[in-house]
Amino acid sequence: MSPVKPTTLEALRKLIGLQSERLTPRMRDAAHYAIEHPNDIALSPLATVAATAKIAPAAFIRMAQALGYDGYSDLQRLFRAPLQQAAKPTFSERIRHFGGEQTLENPDDPAEVLRAFSRANIVSLEHLHADAVNLPLRQAIRLIQNARIVHVVGLRRSYAVAAYLAYALNRVGQSAVQLTGLGGAITEQASIANAQDLLIAISFPPYAADTLQVCEQVRLQGAKRLAITNALMSPVARGADLVLEVNDAELLGFRSLTSAMSLAQTLAMGLAFSKRDRRRKDAGARANNQPGTPDLREIDC
Repeated sequence: MSPVKPTTLEALRKLIGLQSERLTPRMRDAAHYAIEHPNDIALSPLATVAATAKIAPAAFIRMAQALGYDGYSDLQRLFRAPLQQAAKPTFSERIRHFGGEQTLENPDDPAEVLRAFSRANIVSLEHLHADAVNLPLRQAIRLIQNARIVHVVGLRRSYAVAAYLAYALNRVGQSAVQLTGLGGAITEQASIANAQDLLIAISFPPYAADTLQVCEQVRLQGAKRLAITNALMSPVARGADLVLEVNDAELLGFRSLTSAMSLAQTLAMGLAFSKRDRRRKDAGARANNQPGTPDLREIDC
């Protein structure tokens, strides 16, 4: 029985996550490409999309049908809906963000780039704000709080988010270590994770190979995994115990980290509030002296 076709891109993303195991590998590749390149799907014919993605056109058609659509054209109408008020971009210099794409009128002007990137980031943050109620934030904070040690891995463009999150978690009293891979020792760094621990894996396209390697290594060691990534179909999300989906603006090879950093701050602050509330509910004197849970006013994050 075919699923009821989604009527929004958000519903489509969720359905792809639920139906992932039912799709063939090539259909999953087609679905992943569609989610990662919504404007290509909306604005380009199937032959062009297939050639760019290096995936057979039939895989896109079968993927669409498996998700409840009559065919590729029916699926394409869903992707075109958010862009109905926008003209097709005329410059190769475009800022991609959750709401679509934004053309740079004068990409040689740094001030114009800053203004355009700022506008695109605002759109990304507005989406994060609107989708906050749908993110499994409480479950994520619970995973973090119940872990003996939180291991945080984020390489390449995700490094800054991982570094901040590991720092902030330690500041609010949760033992956390950042897996940096310095000296090529990321396998050794990840080897101490066990079934009492949690791995937070942060990665966005193009996904860092070492991050994917650590995800598999830690899975075999029995640790739980929280993925922070751009899509439920992300290779970092596959097999994760929980996924937090976040999208940031991107210009050519440069990806903003505004939304991802906001999510990291939310997890650290949410954990701090959870620890504070737990102390308040414990009437015993021991809770008042609980180690590792500093006064929130003293935390410098």
